[in-house]
Amino acid sequence: MNTNPASITTAALLPVAPAGGQNRHVIVERLGLIEYEAAWAYQEELLAATVAIKTQNRQAAEANLPPKPTPNYLLLCQHPHVYTLGKSGKEENLLLSEAELALHGATFHRINRGGDITYHGPGQLVGYPILDLDNFFTDIHRYLRVLEEAIIRTLAEYGLTAGRIAGLTGVWLDFEENATQPRKICAMGVKCSRWVTMHGFALNVNTDLTYFGHIVPCGITDKTVTSLQQELGYAVPITEVENRLLPHLAALLEAELSV
Repeated sequence: MNTNPASITTAALLPVAPAGGQNRHVIVERLGLIEYEAAWAYQEELLAATVAIKTQNRQAAEANLPPKPTPNYLLLCQHPHVYTLGKSGKEENLLLSEAELALHGATFHRINRGGDITYHGPGQLVGYPILDLDNFFTDIHRYLRVLEEAIIRTLAEYGLTAGRIAGLTGVWLDFEENATQPRKICAMGVKCSRWVTMHGFALNVNTDLTYFGHIVPCGITDKTVTSLQQELGYAVPITEVENRLLPHLAALLEAELSV
């Protein structure tokens, strides 16, 4: 299995046809500006409900009963200023004290996704897919590459050439080998339980990039962050970006989205 993000081809991302009975319908919910804790709790609720169905399906199979389809969700939102630290992260990558966090109107949470520290805030498009990968493909590396590819294709619609850097998750500009100024425009971190996903991606659209100056983003010291607004020179409506992103996700997952 190829797990090098930089070497994944578009053809390799195309999913195979699902087996009978699998559900590739994805319910899209636009949550607007929502506190991080509330969105996290909602993700956990949806994940737990899906895992419960999968447990029931295993019991049904033992009784030769038909399975119940599992649902898929995509939550789209923005957050007030917040820093989150993944399971493999280092707390020293947050450069603010508790008092300084309050002065900046920000909060801090240790969470159960992979990855290190990142920032979420207004003007950033955050996507939380709660997908049962048994409905698509059971390969977490491929799943991350699909999310990256959807962002890459969306940025191409704005005339930006984005890609991957070997060994680093996420989407970058000036990503080619020996490039002089690699800039991260989209961070990613996921959790998967019984092949049901949560957490996801954070695409900087009109994000206040000064907030990244208070952390070592994703634990990476030699690269910078950027946004659509920074690259294009003008603010881009979040809803417009959502509407351009959704068809790419649908195509890559061979899914039907209901918004």
